[in-house]
Amino acid sequence: MAIAIIAGHNERKCMKKILFILGVITMLIGSVFAVSTYRQQPNIHSQQLTIVTTLFPLYDFAKNIGGENVRVSLLLPPGVEAHSFEPKPSDIAKINSSDLFIYTGKFMEPWAQDVIQGLSNKDITIVDSSKGITLTGNDDHNDEHASSEHHEKVGHPQEKKHDPHHHHGADPHIWLDFDHDKTMIQTITTALSQKDPTNAAYYQQNANEYVTKLTALDEQYKTILSGCETNTIVYGGHYAFGYVANRYGLTYKAAQGVSPDAEPTAQDLIQLVQQIREENIKYVFYEELTSPKIAETLAHETKTTMLLLHAAHNISKEDFKQNISFLSIMEKNLDNLRVGLQCSK
Repeated sequence: MAIAIIAGHNERKCMKKILFILGVITMLIGSVFAVSTYRQQPNIHSQQLTIVTTLFPLYDFAKNIGGENVRVSLLLPPGVEAHSFEPKPSDIAKINSSDLFIYTGKFMEPWAQDVIQGLSNKDITIVDSSKGITLTGNDDHNDEHASSEHHEKVGHPQEKKHDPHHHHGADPHIWLDFDHDKTMIQTITTALSQKDPTNAAYYQQNANEYVTKLTALDEQYKTILSGCETNTIVYGGHYAFGYVANRYGLTYKAAQGVSPDAEPTAQDLIQLVQQIREENIKYVFYEELTSPKIAETLAHETKTTMLLLHAAHNISKEDFKQNISFLSIMEKNLDNLRVGLQCSK
């Protein structure tokens, strides 16, 4: 009986040791996990960095890179066409009170340099996201970098002489090339990291994750657009998709010049109608946030179907409320290109 009691006591003592050891192990594992998790989180400021961006892609990039550490605003009001935008005094004040101002470059925002020079806030970080990117041409008769195969503007649309967005061949829509997006993202990441070095690793991690998504989407574009019945994009809008055409080996024909204010002539439209009929093209693309009347005219004359091809300068008020992303816009574009170019994959 005594032996049984001693044995039971030893078993309980052994069990307590085992439970103690398991408890210590659990605490150690929890501590390691907590440290690991902490290293992946931002060191959140008591006051977030304020960032003002001009166009929607920059807004989306900055939000994804900065995460919880930033408060990003879009200078361009949702629903407003980007090329015709001119900042108001209240917009300039908003820029002046920010920590970072991110714009696309002098060709897309010709007003930016004057605004920047007039800022009184000398602590603001100015980010030209086109840094390191060579712009291609939008018109093969006045830019040596343009390709007559991939970059065509039908005829000679009559640009308004006062139009500040006619850039003599420079195509400012750089965000429509995914490699350019990666360069822009790194430029923004570097600027944020210099402004807030404590969270540099966090910003770089977020940037890397975004770049991974871009790479995956780029591969989808390459795969799907490599097997299509036609490689011609007929666009009843302003010249915006030259970078897409160049990247994926497509021919791009826009009814207007780089500005939506550029009006095509009757001869321009006749040439497009003839080409649509000769090449048996089934779809005509139209652009976002502007009147689709040119695409409607082409579709009516050729009995073709209209599809949206969204250049992502800006988004509608409804899309902004729904928190639509740049990547989702590009995914929808690919869906419409697959239909419009009659791709097999």
